[in-house]
Amino acid sequence: MLFAHLSHAAQPTEEAKARQLWQLLDYIAVDYAGAVSGGAVVSEAEYAEMIEFAQNSVKHAAALPPHPSLAQLQALIQRLQNAVQAKTEPSAVAILARDANVLLLKAYPIPVAPRTVPDLLNGQRLYQAQCASCHGATGAGDGALAGQLDPKPVDFTDGDRARHRSVMALYQVVTQGVSGTSMPEFSKLDEADRWALAFYVGTLSYNEEVRQRGAQLFANDPGSRAALPNLKALATASEVTLAQSLPPADAAAVLAYTRANPQMLSVPDGSSGTALARKQLKSSVEALQAGDHAGATQLALSAYLDGFEPLEAGLESRNKELLVDVERSMQLYRSAIAHGDIGAALRHANRLDGLFVLVEAEFGSGRADAMATFVGALTILLREGVEALLIIVAMVAFLRKSNRPEALRYVHAGWIGALLAGGATWLVATRVVSISGASREVTEGVSSLFAAIVLLSVGLWMHQKSSAGRWQAYLNERLSSALTGRSAWALFALAFIAVYREVFETVLFYSALATDGNDSALLAGLGIGMVLLTIIAVIFLKTSARMPISQFFALSSFLVAALAIVLAGKGISGLQEAGWLAATPVDGLRLPILGIFPTIQTNVAQAVVLTAALLGFGVNGVRARRLASA
Repeated sequence: MLFAHLSHAAQPTEEAKARQLWQLLDYIAVDYAGAVSGGAVVSEAEYAEMIEFAQNSVKHAAALPPHPSLAQLQALIQRLQNAVQAKTEPSAVAILARDANVLLLKAYPIPVAPRTVPDLLNGQRLYQAQCASCHGATGAGDGALAGQLDPKPVDFTDGDRARHRSVMALYQVVTQGVSGTSMPEFSKLDEADRWALAFYVGTLSYNEEVRQRGAQLFANDPGSRAALPNLKALATASEVTLAQSLPPADAAAVLAYTRANPQMLSVPDGSSGTALARKQLKSSVEALQAGDHAGATQLALSAYLDGFEPLEAGLESRNKELLVDVERSMQLYRSAIAHGDIGAALRHANRLDGLFVLVEAEFGSGRADAMATFVGALTILLREGVEALLIIVAMVAFLRKSNRPEALRYVHAGWIGALLAGGATWLVATRVVSISGASREVTEGVSSLFAAIVLLSVGLWMHQKSSAGRWQAYLNERLSSALTGRSAWALFALAFIAVYREVFETVLFYSALATDGNDSALLAGLGIGMVLLTIIAVIFLKTSARMPISQFFALSSFLVAALAIVLAGKGISGLQEAGWLAATPVDGLRLPILGIFPTIQTNVAQAVVLTAALLGFGVNGVRARRLASA
């Protein structure tokens, strides 16, 4: 036990030695250019500091514990000291210092990246509280106390110095301070705070224009994404090192963007959201290149349904155009797979991966504000609820007009049961088992098409009776038997299906919105949406109660037929997203609230239902005129 304790106690000392050596080498790589130029000393003070740092580097290397690479590391650091003493060109000295640091980290690994995604807002707060008095509000080294300090505080906006500086170097300075200067250590801050502060300082030399260019490169250029695959690469990269794999201007832009948005590299496990979408898309491309078209299609569906679709609600309130681009690109990718066009599929996959990056940036740019969450919650509830409400209210009004109040219990049992089933399904899906996105889409697609067929037939039937002008006689003679037995349970089934599909989709969207953390705004949107739905229901019921019975059934027949057209489009779209039906994208409107999607299949389905409704109404009109003339 004593041996284990001593070993554990010695570990921080060894790590501290490696950290101090790394910091000294990094200082030489970054600051030597301010001391020597063209073989001549340009700043005696800076050069004296470099001489001291080089000597200390040799001493620190000699104190490191044994390792097979230690002799090589010590020789490299000795070469660095000789180069500094010989006033060698800064570029050569920087290469020696960085090579030594690479070898140091291989031989004596130390944490070089944050354990969690840095919170730059927290970093900004810490900077203003701890650093701005010396370094200035914008990092230009012009703080209120700067004039009293010698040496002067570092100007973090200096682009030349920033080119050589990594976030890890900044983290080391924050942690250990700088001896011989007024820069204190902030070791009392916890690790996450120090990383947040370092990342924020690392953004101060870049402007928004550079970051925007970096966002486009990171989204559309696979090379830029490959150059910074994770937080470790980001924390240790500088413009100079990144320029070894990217053009210098691109290296600066990509580094500016990713430092300001470290969450882009934050999810290594690919367990959810855009991380899962990108992971499944990559696997889909690999399957396609291996000749497994079926596997590529299934993985593409998973990328969209399991990874991206839960984010749709939040993205729609933030950036609707991006949502449309993702949906269209996914359709084009799957269509290219279906047609065996590997070249086109790879192009669409690359664009889709870039779009997923932009989606993550959209969510990572900061938590959605309360108003966006409120509007999203309100519009989702109204969008999903109005369809079901109109169907239920029409059924209730129909039964009241028909003087069949005893059948109302089947309708009420249907929609109440749907609410309970929707809640139970959500609990099962989130707490017990995972329901795939494909399963959700199949459920919604099939139920939508079933409801569309039922509504179309009911609409034509209602129009036939209203056109014939024989409603009262029909009700007296036939309705009593029609609303018993199987017909009554049919009312229950229609009410259940109409509400269940909307409830489950609404709960799914609300779960995504809840991740923004604006619970009050979410509940406010839910509450106001429920009030508005109630008002719509009351208006519809009161209006229908005052209508003459023939007029009511005539208008209801048109409303029900219109809902059938909407649900037909939604049903086909759901089955397309589940992979049951092909999707052929076309240029056109996208109005999900009306079931209009820019694909040939959804347009044809809605056209078929519309044609059937018009033909049915026309036939009913002809029959009505014949009966009237007879």
